Amino acid sequence: MPRTTELLLPDAAGIARAVALLRAGELVAIPTETVYGLAGDAANDRAVAAIFAAKDRPRFNPLIVHLAEVGQASAMAEFSPLAGALAAAFWPGPLTLVLPLRPGAPVSPLVTAGLPTVALRLPAHPLARAVLDAFGGGLAAPSANPSGRISPVSAAHVMAGLGGRIAAVLDGGDCAVGLESTILDATGAVPVLLREGGLAVERIEQRLGVGVATRGGGARPSSPGQLAVHYAPRGSVRLAATAARPGEVWIGFGPEARGDAGLNLSPTADLTEAAARLFHLLHEADARAGPAGRIAVAPIPETGLGRAINDRLRRAAAPRGRSSPGSPREGLEEG
Repeated sequence: MPRTTELLLPDAAGIARAVALLRAGELVAIPTETVYGLAGDAANDRAVAAIFAAKDRPRFNPLIVHLAEVGQASAMAEFSPLAGALAAAFWPGPLTLVLPLRPGAPVSPLVTAGLPTVALRLPAHPLARAVLDAFGGGLAAPSANPSGRISPVSAAHVMAGLGGRIAAVLDGGDCAVGLESTILDATGAVPVLLREGGLAVERIEQRLGVGVATRGGGARPSSPGQLAVHYAPRGSVRLAATAARPGEVWIGFGPEARGDAGLNLSPTADLTEAAARLFHLLHEADARAGPAGRIAVAPIPETGLGRAINDRLRRAAAPRGRSSPGSPREGLEEG
């Protein structure tokens, strides 16, 4: 039966209410700098199961645990020198590390999908950090949208997708980064890229002075979101479109590609701006196109954040009905 989903203000009372609901095993969507996350107590089996139910998310797909402090993360997972360097350089921020799970860590086995590793992140958004500080433990938090659909970057997006399914949404405005976190496997001596995201690989390599490796896909997701179909509007999506065809809603990029009725990821071809606007414009184009409509997107450079943008667009354009896991670079779900 549908329930009333509370919309909480970004103040002390809203934070306190969000924490009270989370401690009671309820689900609350919270803003992060990447996208809104659907948060539940990572140690509570019922709460984590409720996340999968609310999203209609496959149970074999692991979740990211969000934490407030590095000390909490090191108590939950085993940190190699590489992991410590990555955490020192980029936490809090849009980076998720996949690490060996410590025995007895306070994490439901549903979070890890039975794997010996756990995905951890320290978000930078002040509201997310305030909730985590007050909660005092880990929050499992995939993107706050029905599984496979466009990720939410505003409270309105969350309410449109999950209103009536969850307890509350903490309204923190629009997400600044607008792309899910970059995910690295940090279990070895060299970082391995599992998902392009809001932290460009070039920045990681420059900061650490070491190359980031890539890994092919397997039969089962080894980190959150390794499913081929994701970020999908209701209709079809055509990529690298230099102009709209009849009946298409066109999303442009750059000064020469104005897009349909002002839908342009960045008129100045700025990839940071494009990343922040991507899900906003996919939501808007989806609303204009309708359930059986068609969306076309201009070409995006395959450099820096452009690789993460194109990753999400390829997921959005993937043939429907393809629900088996793809490769780690084929579209990961935030959490």
